[in-house]
Amino acid sequence: MGSSRRILGTLGLLSCLVLSANVPAAGAAAPPGKRTPLIGEASRVPFTQRYQAALHGGLVRASNSSIGCRKEETPQAEPCAAVNKGAAGTNGDFEMFYDEVDKDPDTYNSTRAELKVPPGAKVSYARLYWGGNLRVGEQKPPEDNGRVLVAEPGGAYKEVLADTVIGHRSDDRGDAYQASADVTPLVRKGGTGMWTVAQLNIAMGHSDMGAWGGWTLVVAYEHPQEPVRKVSIWDGFESLAAGAGEAAGETVEMAGLDAAPGASGRAGVVAYDGDRGSLGDSLTVTADSGRRIDLSDAENPFNDVMNSTITEFGHHSFVRQPEHMNNLGYDADVFDLSPALSGGARSLTFGFTGESQGQFLGVLFVQTDARR
Repeated sequence: MGSSRRILGTLGLLSCLVLSANVPAAGAAAPPGKRTPLIGEASRVPFTQRYQAALHGGLVRASNSSIGCRKEETPQAEPCAAVNKGAAGTNGDFEMFYDEVDKDPDTYNSTRAELKVPPGAKVSYARLYWGGNLRVGEQKPPEDNGRVLVAEPGGAYKEVLADTVIGHRSDDRGDAYQASADVTPLVRKGGTGMWTVAQLNIAMGHSDMGAWGGWTLVVAYEHPQEPVRKVSIWDGFESLAAGAGEAAGETVEMAGLDAAPGASGRAGVVAYDGDRGSLGDSLTVTADSGRRIDLSDAENPFNDVMNSTITEFGHHSFVRQPEHMNNLGYDADVFDLSPALSGGARSLTFGFTGESQGQFLGVLFVQTDARR
């Protein structure tokens, strides 16, 4: 987003709808000429536990942004080539255009990312999240928020439809949403390799608000040779306003973890419209009402943690096509949770605060060693 954006205050609560575990087959789109919403939308979706299990295994994910900079639009903007390699820059400084890797004339955006399911593992649960801004230099129809095309490694596209309430907030500066679907059968079949997501409903062009969008596939797996771990996936759609205190933040409390002292763990976050260099946003975790710890790393500073990166423990740990270092408004990061578990934990409370321009929070997924 551009420097002039102001986000409204924290959103309230709304109960999530019951989800379906079905993955629609290809070709399930509405008849030509009809563009009715597939499922309900709400501007305020509270964070709710989507999946939790204790299993021999863990969590993996694949992720990528779907739009990047094509041309500089403000005097202070760094060249697009430098921004793609990690230079500072915000999406409101550029004309943004779809990334396209599949060379298919029938898709208007497509990006790939590697999913690393360990050899011999069984997929227990998989969920795909996607979202973006619908109004930039153009206005995209919100009726298409709940549809994407997904191709497993070496496979053809299949239409995937959202199966739970879509977070969708529109105001005078932007039109933001997140949708998701259970894709467990598809990921069980496709497994490890490069996954492609196309036709993600986002607007291109230039505005002070800026274009942004991307997708993340979160997968829980079982493997008999791995330790017992507790895995949890939470999701929602909340606006984080600028400033400090309860009125500008969001907290998510995870109970029933039963992590022993010295346990290891990781926490992943998907967020939208976080800008590199717009300071003030933070991610903290408190174990059993004890000492609060900042979750940050070399690529995600403690006061600019949602800074348009896709990293794991501060590293780029899987292949993406394209592989922009500055994703201009899309974050999907995994942090080392072990410092928060030094004394063990039966519950963890995650705290989020917004940067100086605000952002949106979409997904939180956590893996911790279970007590042996």
